[in-house]
Formats: sequence, C-alpha cells, structure tokens
Amino acid sequence: MVVRNPVTWLGTPAFPKAAKDALANTQLRRNLRNATSTIRGKRAAAVAELPDWERLRAAGAAIKDEVLANLDTYLIRLEAAVTARGGTVHWARDAAEANAIALRLIRATGETEVVKVKSMATAEIGLNEALAEGGVTAIETDLAELIVQLGEDRPSHILVPAIHRNRAEIKEIFQRAMPDVPADLTSEPRALAEAARRHLRRKFLSAKVAISGANFGVAETGSIVVVESEGNGRMCLTLPETLITVMGIEKVVPSWPDLEVFLQLLPRSSTAERMNPYTSVWTGVTPGDGPQAFHLILLDNGRTATLADEVGRQSLRCIRCSACLNVCPVYERTGGEAYGSVYPGPIGAILTPQLVNDPKDKQAASLPFASSLCGACYEVCPVSINIPEVLTHLRARVVENKSSLAPEAIAMRALAWVMADAKRFERAQQAGTLARFLGRDGKITRLPWPGSKWTDVRDVPVPPAESFRSWWRRTRGDQ
Repeated sequence: MVVRNPVTWLGTPAFPKAAKDALANTQLRRNLRNATSTIRGKRAAAVAELPDWERLRAAGAAIKDEVLANLDTYLIRLEAAVTARGGTVHWARDAAEANAIALRLIRATGETEVVKVKSMATAEIGLNEALAEGGVTAIETDLAELIVQLGEDRPSHILVPAIHRNRAEIKEIFQRAMPDVPADLTSEPRALAEAARRHLRRKFLSAKVAISGANFGVAETGSIVVVESEGNGRMCLTLPETLITVMGIEKVVPSWPDLEVFLQLLPRSSTAERMNPYTSVWTGVTPGDGPQAFHLILLDNGRTATLADEVGRQSLRCIRCSACLNVCPVYERTGGEAYGSVYPGPIGAILTPQLVNDPKDKQAASLPFASSLCGACYEVCPVSINIPEVLTHLRARVVENKSSLAPEAIAMRALAWVMADAKRFERAQQAGTLARFLGRDGKITRLPWPGSKWTDVRDVPVPPAESFRSWWRRTRGDQ
C-alpha cells in the first residue's frame, strides 16, 4: 500500500476549485488584504535600512547552494557534533518514520501530553495527528498555531497561521474551546494575548516533554537555532525534561559566521524587524540546566529527490520567511487554505509538488499553475529563489506526465498543425474574427465547448474585425 505524504491535506480539491470557493469569502479577502498590505509596507522599510541588502541576499543564496552541494558532509558533521555534546541523532526517510521515532521517544518517557514550538517540519509530516492516534496530545504554544488548533482550523500562512482570522473570530474561538477563558473576555489584542498566556503557562509548568522544529542547525558545533517573537518557544526549549527536535536536512549551515547572514535576512523579510525578539540556541545537553535528554530527528521526506532536480533544488534554500506570500496577488485573494498544503503561497507552489513527488497527485500538480508569474516573489526572496523559473519548470513536468489524449494535449497538437502553415494560420485568423459577434463590451464571457473550459474561469477579449496580416495587405500591399 502506498502511504500518502501528509504534506498535502487529504480531501482538498485541486487549486482552481479551492481558489474559486475562497474568492467567494469576502471576509477572508478583507482580512488577508489588511494583513498582507501592512506586512509588505513594514518589510520594505526594514529592508531599505540596509545599503548592502542585495549583497546579503547573494551571500545567503551562495551559502545555501554550497550546503546543498555538500549536504552529506555537513549532515555527518552536525551528527557528530550533536552526539559529542550528549544529544542523540535519528534519521527519518519520510513522514511515517519521523512520526514513529517521535512517538516512540515520547512513550519511553511515560507522558501523554507534550508542548510544541511552532514548526513547519512537524506540520509537514502531520505529527500532531500521528501522536493523537498514538494516544499523545500535542499542545501548540505559538499563539497563532494555538488559535488554529483550538478552532479546529488549518493554517493559512507560514509565519502567521491564523492570518485569515480577525479579533472577533479569535475571541469566539477562545470562548468556545479554551476551558479556562475569562468570562469577561473582550476582542482587544491585550485581553486575547493575556488569556492565551495564562492558558499556556499552566501547560509549560506541567509538561515533561517538548517538541520543536529548527530554523537552523550549525554543523561545526551541533547547535540548533529557533527564532520567534513571543517567547513561548523559549519556554518549551528550557522547561521540559526531554526535548525532541524535528529538522529538515536542508536547514544545516556550516558555521556561526554563516548563521549571522541568515539572522539578518530572516527577521527583516518575515516580521520586518531588525532582529528576532527571541533567538534560542542549544547545543546537546547541559547537566543541571534545561532538558536533560535531547533528540534530533533529521527529516528527508522528499528533500533528496528535490535536491536531484537541477532547477527545482533552489527551493531548498527557503528559510520560511513568508515574504513571497505577502507580495503575491494570487495568495492575497485566495488565502493559504486554497493551496491545500502546509506550505502555501508561491514557495508552496514549488516546494509542495516536489516534496509530494507524485505526478499523479492532482492537487499537488495543480499548484505550479497557482501563479500569475508576475515575479514579485522573486524580487523579495531573501535567498533569491527564482520562483517563476521553478514554476514554469514544474508546469512543463506536469504537462509531460499528462496523457497524449488529454484535451489540452489534443488542442496543442491542433494549434501546432494550424501554425505550421501560413495559409492555414491566416484562414484560422479569418474564422476567428467571427467570434466578435459573441462578445459584448469588448469581451466574450461564454463560449460553447471546448471553449467553455476557458470562459468558465476567465473572459476572452473580442478579436478585431481585421487581422494584422489583412490590414498590412490592405494598407501596404506587397511591401
């Protein structure tokens, strides 16, 4: 039996259908427009403060490329450093292996409840759901992740998973799902944050096991780095007795000077801050201080397959800043849930299909087409991932895997036949001008099949009454 990779959500339709449903939600679009426009403006101002921003971008891309070219060397170096400092390294080929390792480690402690730091890697492998099936409850401690969890919702943004919710909706979620919520709770940000703080503080003080992701792993010392804004992550990383970290293998950096580059690129690109409010670094185990057992699970889950693709491997440079989401016109109108994956937006459109690595997965195959190819994502990416280039590369792969009898393939062959001969092409143009009688106000909104496959989702400009060839012949003769 083929095990489904949980990087995409089971039952989510392909992007065109999901996007159409999302576009009908005016509240969602209003929430997203307000949030992304605010973040965009702040990020632009924060980046403009640095005169060498482009040099930093180039440095970040170069470091990532060098790591990816020598990934085996750096991972072995990281494993040796973590082990030498009292930690234990586990290797997971896929989501099932990673989840099984985490569950086994938790069961060994005898605990049935764990606290979690916000982590894209654990969301990618569906760790919460796997732990629940094994009798372990995972409590999200990042405020936005907590809102999503209590609301039985799905995240819609890499950095701000509850970006699609406004304050009134959050208040309703807290009142419904948080057992110790104050009776007089208001929708003021301070009141909502205080309610969450009191709820989580009790969890922090009772938890014996914590699970985290990792923003970076420094190979030379075996140090793991998590950056955050709330401080809840630091509580998870220091109070419990056992710490389990799930880290994608591409997150390794060679040395501390390399880490310095990313600690400048990431906060300005993500939260428009000069540095993250909390940067937690831990190295193995320190007797008498912090967790006394540390396990690092190094996760592949499709990354080596992505690494083998010469064009697509640049996706692994991603540092999960979400800058590409905040400038994307498609994301701003559809939201993250339409992508059906833990990785939404432009980076999700190229990363998810590669991690899924299944050309027959219709939902993942639809994602490279979830873009206008405007290039705004490439302009803001702090590690210069050429997202439009990867999108077109993946679109070609999708087309190659389609049947030669697919309607699109038949239409393209017919078009190629027409365009291969000048006279055939001209006669087709003349026939096409008749379509102007179907239009009104300069556009055609409905065509019979197979043209309806196009007009169901977008309008067609009314063709001119006279083609360029006819105009040239009429006005210039044989010149």
